[in-house]
Amino acid sequence: MTHSTKKRGLTSRAKRKARLRRKIRGSDLKPRICVFKSDKHTYAQLISDESGRTLVEASTREPDILCRIPAAGVEKDQDGTAARSSKSVAAAKQVGLVIGQRAKEQGFSQVVFDRNGYPYHGRVRAVAEGARQAGLIF
Repeated sequence: MTHSTKKRGLTSRAKRKARLRRKIRGSDLKPRICVFKSDKHTYAQLISDESGRTLVEASTREPDILCRIPAAGVEKDQDGTAARSSKSVAAAKQVGLVIGQRAKEQGFSQVVFDRNGYPYHGRVRAVAEGARQAGLIF
């Protein structure tokens, strides 16, 4: 999982993640918003570490989030419509907006932001900005 090989040990991101998680903890009243980014998609979850549950989640794999992403450039899909990239900063901002709206619906206004060992720029920053726009306070 986070080990590259037995000789090499933990990856740099795994070390940063472990260092951050020692300091960041989500509760039932102030959950942790955790961001994960893969090669194709961006994911965000609201997690309560006290009860060990995921309270709210959003990702670019959801069709309603994909349709909100503005069409980029001149790239066209096979059907002739403009392509929407699920790995763009605009897509990540939509994930932040959606998770913020869903969190507000569940009654959460304050959260703790967990960048999950990633640098705070690009897609990770866009998720945070989107969540702030939706009304969440970090």
